[in-house]
Amino acid sequence: MTKNVLFIMCDQLRWDYLSCAGHAGIETPHIDALAKRGVRFDRAYVQSTICGPSRMSFYTGRYVSSHGSTWNSIPLKVGEMTLGDHLRPLGVRTALCGKTHMAADAEGMKRLGLAPDSTIGALVSECGFEPYERDDGLHPDGKYGRRNKNYDQYMKDRGWADENPWDSVANSGEDADGNILSGWFLDNSDLKARVADEDSETPYITRRAMDFIREAGDTPWCLHLSYIKPHWPYIVPAPYHDMYPPETHSPVLRSDVEKDDPHPVFGAFMEERVSKAFTNETTRTKVIGAYMGLIKQIDDQMGELMAFLKAQGLTDDTMIVFTSDHGDYLGDHWMGEKELFHDPSARIPLIVVDPSREADVTRGTVSEALVEAIDVVPTILDYFGGAEAPHIIEGKSLRPLMQGDCESLHDFVISEYDYSFRQARRRLGVSVADAKLTMLFDGRWKYVFAEGFRPMLFDLRSDPDEFHDLGGNPDYAQECDRLQALFFQWTRRISQRTTMSDAEIEKRGVDLNEAKAGILIGFPTEADLSDALAANKAQQKVSK
Repeated sequence: MTKNVLFIMCDQLRWDYLSCAGHAGIETPHIDALAKRGVRFDRAYVQSTICGPSRMSFYTGRYVSSHGSTWNSIPLKVGEMTLGDHLRPLGVRTALCGKTHMAADAEGMKRLGLAPDSTIGALVSECGFEPYERDDGLHPDGKYGRRNKNYDQYMKDRGWADENPWDSVANSGEDADGNILSGWFLDNSDLKARVADEDSETPYITRRAMDFIREAGDTPWCLHLSYIKPHWPYIVPAPYHDMYPPETHSPVLRSDVEKDDPHPVFGAFMEERVSKAFTNETTRTKVIGAYMGLIKQIDDQMGELMAFLKAQGLTDDTMIVFTSDHGDYLGDHWMGEKELFHDPSARIPLIVVDPSREADVTRGTVSEALVEAIDVVPTILDYFGGAEAPHIIEGKSLRPLMQGDCESLHDFVISEYDYSFRQARRRLGVSVADAKLTMLFDGRWKYVFAEGFRPMLFDLRSDPDEFHDLGGNPDYAQECDRLQALFFQWTRRISQRTTMSDAEIEKRGVDLNEAKAGILIGFPTEADLSDALAANKAQQKVSK
């Protein structure tokens, strides 16, 4: 049988909202079953805490400051190699069902004469994926994003005459009088969505993934199944809408200490509209009930999908990666949304099932190794037998960890955030160029470099809830200096020389290639050249 990879990504799923990660109020048996079949990486971090740049790092295996797509609307540069670019030469069909949040580099494509509707133009526009069915999952009644015409037609075929059934059916509810209430409004989150469960986004895109797998047949494939949920709008159909009453919810993770002279950037984000909304307990409770219901729906679909793979005879030959593009504060740390670097936002679930016999030694275990989202691309490439490309891919394959060959890959993990688009920047009076944050976490100390401000610092050994920012405490200046030195070391990496590997450079000049080609630099006489060539020839004989 051919090898395949099912690369599953949820949107805005927190690391700790799975029963296998310790959540006491929700049961996710099918995702837990994946963890039992593979390795659950308990300390996995994204390279950015919002959709677009995080996903571009997932798809390129490169840090945000390397690929340059620093926020949701910033295109990924033409020429950045993605997962599909690495896999296609290996004969692997690399396709998408769901979301990428990619913005195509239209100007770059125009400059290079790449038509968007050409084969290569379509791949460049879609993060290197064949767009089997792209659905970025946000289709309000406005000009935002591209509507999924396939889903619109599917809903019309089910009898919905609504012009935009995504908005008015799949993501809206009704009151007792039959009035349609939008799921965009947080206080409507406890309503059941008007759509039937089987017709909502998560089951629909799962079935489309099954369609692709049937169609692919014996061709090796890598399918990126990318769900929009449990991302907002926070609303879910029956029976999931009322499964999780308040007694099943985790307590809010925040302290008044955090509001006592907070770091200026943190303080500015606490003032964002969405952060203030989540300080209302009634609103927060409604949202979390829906959020948990959306996760339960995803888990049920994992059960359907794994049963399908088994029926197709694909279980023993398919690597499965299950993860999320970032977390969700849900009111923790006085915050809504994501964006900063506390664990509810920057830490993600990551489960990898490698069916290879070599991975049996770690099957069903939990790894405490620090890992990054950029490690997914080299892991998949490794599984398909592709050559390493460290001059392009900055992540590292997880397979040595899974095969028991090592205990760690990274001394620290990095996450970056460009907050120039946010109102917080304007409230702080920060220029667009300086609205940058970078987190470095070494497993104990979480350090955040904030251009123009003091750093943030958290000791997760003594303060696992990250309530106490030590960045302004002179007693921890030495620790900040140490971490800043690591940060400076990381910034000096060579990340833009992607057209020639270190190995290729190493070969240059070893055999006096320039001199042999007639480029004679530094030879006083012809005799000196002859002596050098003779010595080089003798050295080659010895090395053989």
